Amino acid sequence: MANGKDPITQLKDLVDLKDQLEDIQRRMEDEIQAGVPPGGSFLASPFLKGFLAGYIIARLRSPALVGVAIGTCTGIYAAQNYNVPNIESTLKDYFSSLKRK
Repeated sequence: MANGKDPITQLKDLVDLKDQLEDIQRRMEDEIQAGVPPGGSFLASPFLKGFLAGYIIARLRSPALVGVAIGTCTGIYAAQNYNVPNIESTLKDYFSSLKRK
């Protein structure tokens, strides 16, 4: 008996831990999918739009990490509250127009 527990109790503990890990994984997947619109991908998520806006603001202002953080928050706010173009569809349209030429 390792750690003073019988094997049955250890097995029950392992099963409980497995269930907890599966629950955490399921919640993480749900949170990640919450940022991606239905039928979309990561390119259409408000996080990516916010990060890109943060990067642009940081380049315009200063290369400091604070600029990236403020810009990212600003971009996420804009992506959630305003009609920001879908980056994924814009890029697909652009590349398909290049292929046609």
